[in-house]
Amino acid sequence: MSNSPEKIVIGLTGNIATGKSVVRRMLEHLGAYTIDADALSHRVISKGAPGYQPVVDKFGTWLLDRDGQIDRAKLGRLVFSDGQALAQLEDIVHPYVNQAVDLLMKRANQSVIVIEAIKLLESNLRSHCDTIWVTDSSQEVQVERLVRKRGMTREDALQRIHSQSSQKEKLASAKTVISNNGSFDDMWKQVNAAWKRLVPATEAEPATLISSTKPEAGAEAFSLQRGKPRDSQKIADLMTKLSRGKRTMSKDDIMEAFGEKAFLLLQLGDEPVGMAGWQVENLVARTIDLYLDPKAPAEVALPLLFNEVERASGELQCEASLVFPPMELVGFDALWKQLGYERRTPETLGVDVWSDAAIESMPKGSALFFKQLRTDRVLRPI
Repeated sequence: MSNSPEKIVIGLTGNIATGKSVVRRMLEHLGAYTIDADALSHRVISKGAPGYQPVVDKFGTWLLDRDGQIDRAKLGRLVFSDGQALAQLEDIVHPYVNQAVDLLMKRANQSVIVIEAIKLLESNLRSHCDTIWVTDSSQEVQVERLVRKRGMTREDALQRIHSQSSQKEKLASAKTVISNNGSFDDMWKQVNAAWKRLVPATEAEPATLISSTKPEAGAEAFSLQRGKPRDSQKIADLMTKLSRGKRTMSKDDIMEAFGEKAFLLLQLGDEPVGMAGWQVENLVARTIDLYLDPKAPAEVALPLLFNEVERASGELQCEASLVFPPMELVGFDALWKQLGYERRTPETLGVDVWSDAAIESMPKGSALFFKQLRTDRVLRPI
């Protein structure tokens, strides 16, 4: 049983490329607070963080890149080919990850918490959990995903798969198994069904309508709605229209995107006139999809959209918000300043995790606006 009797804690595991992160984000859409323990393990060894020097002392300075950061690719090649080295790394990293998970769980207000970790069953994280969910895919599907999404060779993909603990053992411990060999729509149905079995109807996902403006006499109000998978066609059509065809999206594209992002829809009366698509990863919010119809003035639309992005991100304990607006919205300096954002470059953010997130997500040729959402950071460098 978990250490939080007033909460339901789902332990989510499964081997590489079986869809753990997609299921975690789906549960986040349904109202859970989710923790990516594997991402926390990366933060533990970033420069200045508590696990950095012990890893360098144990394995050597040859792991460091030109900026003094631990090169995770080098570290991965070492530990995934040497079981003893992997155990030594885990002995350093796991205690810090457990501390961070404890802190995040204590601060979370949600009644359902999800802990995603590939080594969940082999670590102390299992003691936090009330129920175990396992994602499952065939080996061929795993290999295809690793080759297509991570650029691995087939040989490297098979080595990574075979270096992990038995998927059969994970499945034997599962209360719920989510099969990920088919479509995203099928996964959503499985996750929804399992959620409804676990969570009472009174705690189901929140209402779609979030907020609205008070219109002048005779005018229509702007309203903000949280996009749901059932809105996929509507979101696809809106993104295609507002991007002026630069991004031609289909319903299936959006269903897949729901495995990474949340969407907000801005409406004028019944007409959709704007949208924001953002993701929360490693305690950093990143808004990459941002589109407005000329009918939606920026001074009305941006505060509506970003007040909600920040509120929802705050519920997920985000430390920072990164926004990559299209060029037609970059020039509203006074408005961005009013919203608390500064125009920055990734290198000037001052925290490696934030800079890495910006570099990873920043579209070519775009601008970056930054806002710190909280000062009490998890795994603050020491």
